[in-house]
Amino acid sequence: MTTKTDFTDEEWARIVRAPLVAGMAISLADPGGPIEAAKESMAALKSATNPPSREQLLADVALEVQAMAQQHQNPLKGYRPTAEGGPPGEQVLAELGAVQGIVSAKASPEEAAAFGRWLVASAQGAADAAKEGGFMGFGAEQVSAREQAMLDQVREAVSAV
Repeated sequence: MTTKTDFTDEEWARIVRAPLVAGMAISLADPGGPIEAAKESMAALKSATNPPSREQLLADVALEVQAMAQQHQNPLKGYRPTAEGGPPGEQVLAELGAVQGIVSAKASPEEAAAFGRWLVASAQGAADAAKEGGFMGFGAEQVSAREQAMLDQVREAVSAV
C-alpha cells in the first residue's frame, strides 16, 4: 500500500495536481470561452476529489485536493507551462507522463494502473463538461476532435510508462 510518505514533498505536489493537469490538457487542446473553461475546471476538480477506485494512494490524493479546495488553496500551485518550454499541450503531456513514472516507480503495478486510469478519467470528465463550437448551443459537439485527440494523447502518456 503506497501512501504520501513514500514520496518526497516535490513528488507529492506533482502527484496531487496531476488529475487537474489532466483536465487542463483538455482546455489547452480546444480553448473555448470562459464558461467552457470554468465547466472543464470544475469537472477536473470534481474528478480529482472522487477517484474511480479505492486504492489508498488515490484516496490520499483526493483527500489532499479536497482539503486544499476547502482552504481556498490552488492545487495547481507551482505548475504552469512556460513559453520557452514548447507548446503548452506537449508540456502538460510530458508532466503527466513524468508523474505516472514517479507513481509507477514507487507504487504497486495495480496502484500505478489505477492512477493512470484516474488521470484519463479526469481528462474525460473535463472533455464531457462543456459542448464545443456551434452557435448559441446549436451545432455544438460534446467532445471536439481536438479534445478527443488530446484524450488519446493523455491515455498514451500515462500508459507508456
